[in-house]
Formats: sequence, C-alpha cells, structure tokens
Amino acid sequence: MQPKRILHGTRLSGHTHRVQLFLHLLGLPYAFADSPADVRASHAFRALNPLGQVPVLQDDGLVLADSNAILVYLAKRYAPGSAWLPDDPAGAARVQRWLSQAAGEIMFGPAAARITARFYDAGVPAALSQALAARVLGLMEGELAARDWLAGAAPTVADVACYSYVAHAPEGGIALDAYPRVLGWIERVRALPGFVPMPLE
Repeated sequence: MQPKRILHGTRLSGHTHRVQLFLHLLGLPYAFADSPADVRASHAFRALNPLGQVPVLQDDGLVLADSNAILVYLAKRYAPGSAWLPDDPAGAARVQRWLSQAAGEIMFGPAAARITARFYDAGVPAALSQALAARVLGLMEGELAARDWLAGAAPTVADVACYSYVAHAPEGGIALDAYPRVLGWIERVRALPGFVPMPLE
C-alpha cells in the first residue's frame, strides 16, 4: 500500500513546482493541498511549518519543509543509489553546489524578478536581481558547454531545483536568448518522462 502523501503549495510557486515535478519524475502519487496566504497564516499550517512557507510535504507521517530538503529526501527514500542524488563524494558535492545556487543566485535573481513582476515586491532591487540572474545564467551557460546536465552526465535533483525559476525567468523580464545552452537544457528537462509544467496562470 502506497504511503499517503500530501504536497502543500501553490500552483504558481517555483518552489512548489520543484517538488511537484520531482514527484512526477519519480512516479510518486500525491494529493495537492492548495495553500494560499490565508491558509499559510492559519494555526493548522503553522503547525506543519512555523515559517508559514510552501512547499510542505507530508509523507507517511513525516512532515518536511524547504523545497531543496524535500528533493533530497525524496531521492534518498524513493530512488536510493540512483543518478538523481549521487552517493560518491564528488558527485554529491556537485549536486549540493547547484542546490546552493538555487537557494542563492537563482532565488534572488530570476525568482525575485518574477515574483516582483507578477505578484508582489520581493524586496530585491531590480538591478540586483538582473545582475544575479546574469551571473548564474552565465555560469550555467559555461558549464553546460561540457555536459547536458548541471551536475553530471545524467539529470539530478540539481536540475530539478534549478529548472522552475530559470525556465520562467522571462516572466520577470530576464531574457534567455543570450544563453542557447541554457535553453537547450530547459528543453531536455521538459523531455524527461513524467515532466509536468508549472502553469502560467
């Protein structure tokens, strides 16, 4: 019997989409609990995540917050020993590097620009988010010259963590035309079996 799995999030959140995408790539069934701001402010939600942030995953009695932490958990529990999260020290370090980029330059660059353009002021000056976006996209473009995936020869949770906000960077006014290898990587992610898009509206 499959463990009961609930993903709390919002459809337009890139952080939620990371987890949703990985659940689909792993073929794991789940129920989606839409969690807009009023839900996140409730006592019931704060009992799951005191920070009031999405996503939150409930999996067979375990409650986890933070999208990157959830990706690591899912890979370790449901795809142990797979390429999604390498066991070797160098491979694990390469993945961790991109998880840090997802929480750093990608969050305060493409993600912040998209949030400000579409939803509310993310608190990151436009010039800074543009500069950080250019920095991380340039890094990706250079590294994708040597391989098809960010952290190795096969897709990993690094690709899943970085995809949503990079692919949707144009929604924040960040053009991707100057990064053909990044565009090729986006198409490779979209071609993975089980891929699901993040909705535009």
